[in-house]
Amino acid sequence: MSSLAHALENYLGKPITGSYFKGHGLHLELASFPGLAQDQTMFSPATTPRTQRVNRRNFLKATAVAGLGSMLRGQFNTFAAETGPVVAALKPTGSDVGSLFAFIQSQAVKGEFPLSFLNPRFRSLRNWKKAARGKLLDLLHYSPPACNPAAETVERVDCGDYVREKVWFNTTPEARVPAFVLVPKRSPKPAPAIVALHDHGGFYLWGKEKIVALPDEHPALADFRRQYYGGRSIATELVQQGYVVVIIDMFYWGERRMLLDDDPADWRERTASLTRERIQAFNSRAGQNEQLVGRTIYAAGFTWPGVMFWDDVRTVDYLLTRPDVDPGRIGCVGLSVGGLRSCHLAALDERIRATVVVGWMASFPAQLKKHVRNTIGHTKVVPGLYQHLDYPDVASLAIPTPMLVINGAKDGLFDLDGVKASFTKLNACYAKAGVPDHCRTRFYEAPHEFNAEMQAEAWAWLKRFV
Repeated sequence: MSSLAHALENYLGKPITGSYFKGHGLHLELASFPGLAQDQTMFSPATTPRTQRVNRRNFLKATAVAGLGSMLRGQFNTFAAETGPVVAALKPTGSDVGSLFAFIQSQAVKGEFPLSFLNPRFRSLRNWKKAARGKLLDLLHYSPPACNPAAETVERVDCGDYVREKVWFNTTPEARVPAFVLVPKRSPKPAPAIVALHDHGGFYLWGKEKIVALPDEHPALADFRRQYYGGRSIATELVQQGYVVVIIDMFYWGERRMLLDDDPADWRERTASLTRERIQAFNSRAGQNEQLVGRTIYAAGFTWPGVMFWDDVRTVDYLLTRPDVDPGRIGCVGLSVGGLRSCHLAALDERIRATVVVGWMASFPAQLKKHVRNTIGHTKVVPGLYQHLDYPDVASLAIPTPMLVINGAKDGLFDLDGVKASFTKLNACYAKAGVPDHCRTRFYEAPHEFNAEMQAEAWAWLKRFV
């Protein structure tokens, strides 16, 4: 029994019935003590609501044991020290991770990132890119050997002013990816090319089809385009402007989606008769299992972003095998995760002559409090990278490649101040490199989308530089 209990027994001249101690807590059954019954409580770290009401002054006042004041003060200082962190954790944080946020935030980089181009120790763009890009590539933990794309065209459809090809090619010796290639009929060859990168959208059943209009497509795809792309197929818009356009299915989407052994035929065949409820059921299942796939990938020793980014680089490799593509005029564009991919493709591959990043520019530390839930998943996290480079620092690896960045000012996926800070940093990096006119950052009064007005600016940017 503690010295506090002994002191109370000595003062009262009788045992304290019903008193017991548990771990760091004290429960006093005080019904037999005049004036104390109303303060019966559990003083324990495990008892959250009541802990806030117990303090030294209230207890001393209730006991009215003046002679024990010094001892009680000592005892309760001990208890307060032991339970203080718990009480502090109960303060509102405004964070999606609640009481854990303070610790998580404490581990994030404060001030300038060590490998940012804005760090004064970096004077040479070439030397900085060697160090920063090397760190990014190292932390991807995925470096597939170069391979022959071994492309095979399995379908060719005349779409009037362009031809749509269905192609399969290798991005690694083991990975063979499906793609649409849209080829304009009237453009002089070789023609400029665009790598069009589809989004995440929580819509996994289809990938490349989200930005390529097909005559027999499911109505759900048209609805998706209306919500996020102003009702337009951006790949079709681009081929009609004279570009050869390539669109692959990202890993885990479309023809590369996860199918389980006992999945029904409708999920396997994706017919036009598939109900919206069944589409939603598949997308929900895929969303719930995204973290399992990510954890399984990490357990195998590589990263999901590594697969995603290298597939996009190898798509450029494939384009260069086509005689109808001008190798010196290749650009890229994408919305959301497509924007993230567009940013990294330009950062990793200097064959890209211009890039458009839509709906994905942010500062990672600014996202930590309450903007991780629907933005930063296993598809985007490169473990350890954000101790060295923030996301706009990664984007700066594209310098001097012209980069247009568009975000919606009403896009709730991102901390607005963090987006503004990333815009400022990105422009500062391009200015330090001596090419300020190669970077343009733009806000639109819009949500998370790539609407017709944004597209007009994007197409003008690509026309200027590709």
